[in-house]
Amino acid sequence: MIPRLLEKYRNEIIPNMMKEFGLKNIMEVPKLEKIVINMGIGEAITDIKILEKAMEELSLIAGQRPVICRAKKAIANFKIKKGNPIGCKVTLRGKRMYEFLDRLINVALPRLKDFRGVSMDSFDGAGNFSLGINEQTLFPEIDYDKVTRTQGLDINIVIKNSKSKQQSLALLKLFGMPFREKS
Repeated sequence: MIPRLLEKYRNEIIPNMMKEFGLKNIMEVPKLEKIVINMGIGEAITDIKILEKAMEELSLIAGQRPVICRAKKAIANFKIKKGNPIGCKVTLRGKRMYEFLDRLINVALPRLKDFRGVSMDSFDGAGNFSLGINEQTLFPEIDYDKVTRTQGLDINIVIKNSKSKQQSLALLKLFGMPFREKS
């Protein structure tokens, strides 16, 4: 089964992008390479069960088992030793990536209180988009009654073949990402 957004990309977005930016070859059109979801859990140093619970919730959100991120160097002020677990992340590619993006755009973001859209200023120099979410309970996979503590997560959408921020912005707008209009 082909994800809905992948079908939309192939049938609608590619021709629109080629026409809008004057691209002559399909291979020049920007496309999603991967989506990285990251949870930084500083309290995991003292209680490993917090990290295990966060990994369980992240696997429910992403549909894939996350990996543990460990400290690369010691930081005395934060009582972190080299090799301590400090978070978890998951990298989505292919069908899972498009299914996650569909759930993010159409289910999770509209559930935010007083949501007016995501910022257009969250692109980096290469055209990749980063988004921070304050709590994991926005996703319907998470049972609100079983959540012991709210945890934020970072979502990075890596876009391949993007020549500029405008191309990446146009691609995400065509996917249906609700951007906040600048005033």
